[in-house]
Amino acid sequence: MSQVDTDHAETRATRSAEPDAVRPKEEGATPRGWWARLRGAVPPRIAAMLVGALLLQLGFVLSYVGAFHHPQPHRIPIAVAAPQRMAPDVVEKLNGIPGHPLKATATDEATARERLRTGEISGALIVKPASHTDTLLVAGAGGASTASALETVIEKAEKTQARTANVVDAFPAQAGDARGLSSFYLVVGWTVGGYLFAALLGVSLGARPATARGAGRRLLAAVPYAVLSGLGGAAIVGPLLGALNGHFLALSAIGALVVFGAAAMTIAFQVLFGVLGIGVTVLLFVVLGNPSAGGAYGPELLPPFWRALSPALPNGAATHAVRHVMYFSGHGIAANLAVLTAYALGGALAGVLGVTLIRRRRAAGAVSG
Repeated sequence: MSQVDTDHAETRATRSAEPDAVRPKEEGATPRGWWARLRGAVPPRIAAMLVGALLLQLGFVLSYVGAFHHPQPHRIPIAVAAPQRMAPDVVEKLNGIPGHPLKATATDEATARERLRTGEISGALIVKPASHTDTLLVAGAGGASTASALETVIEKAEKTQARTANVVDAFPAQAGDARGLSSFYLVVGWTVGGYLFAALLGVSLGARPATARGAGRRLLAAVPYAVLSGLGGAAIVGPLLGALNGHFLALSAIGALVVFGAAAMTIAFQVLFGVLGIGVTVLLFVVLGNPSAGGAYGPELLPPFWRALSPALPNGAATHAVRHVMYFSGHGIAANLAVLTAYALGGALAGVLGVTLIRRRRAAGAVSG
């Protein structure tokens, strides 16, 4: 190799070793800024998923803090048992408290106790004209937060009349069910299990089933999983931990319905939105469902948005159903079971029909193309 060739080779090697920052820019080259480099490093689809994750995270904070940061009682149902001449005045004063924390109705003592026993009301005020002390009956099994809020409101109302109230928890939660929260956490476990089952199937087999038969197979696989989940959850809170004793089969059946519904809805969302369907599931069951379910605070203490969501979402419907099966002889759960059934059947139908419609649309597009 000649000296000239050697010099050219050294020059090329030196240039290739120079960092981009000091290497002379070639004529006509367009410099790439940090935004262009970031776009090149993160494909648009991944970027959209990351933005979605950020929005879910912020939604989680907004929903939980928004629901729990300032609990205020709103129209807690309470019965007033007082002499006929006094009852209308007592009811009017309770319903006239600023902010409307109570929804009072007049009745006799026996009826008030029966309505409290069935969970129709949260408390009963027994007025005793011959004494300066009345009796407030509450049902701690229906939720300690609601019972506590009711006690606070009544104590303040009694003070304005120079009276006091002796509080009696007529229907307390079981000894192992601290603050009546076991029902809520049991439902949380069931819903998480349901959507994790469907999400794992989506990760393993593809988010969207290829055919309606494939969607049907996933739904069919969810049935034994849901049954085992219902039985397992009831066994843990009952015989194993002693938190919710009794009504084992009823709890198991509710659990199976909750788990299958969560799985069916997740499958439907994956059919409709692909992998982003898992995010939609988290939005429904975690971001919106958990804070509105009536766990930490009863629905009567939540802001209007979450209070309205409570009976309409599976989390709230299932929590109410479990509590009323355990403590109130199953009274008032027909609407809850209807909601859970609607999600289970609706998710299954949406998943199967969604796959069918998508296949038809793709086939039509291929023919027209």
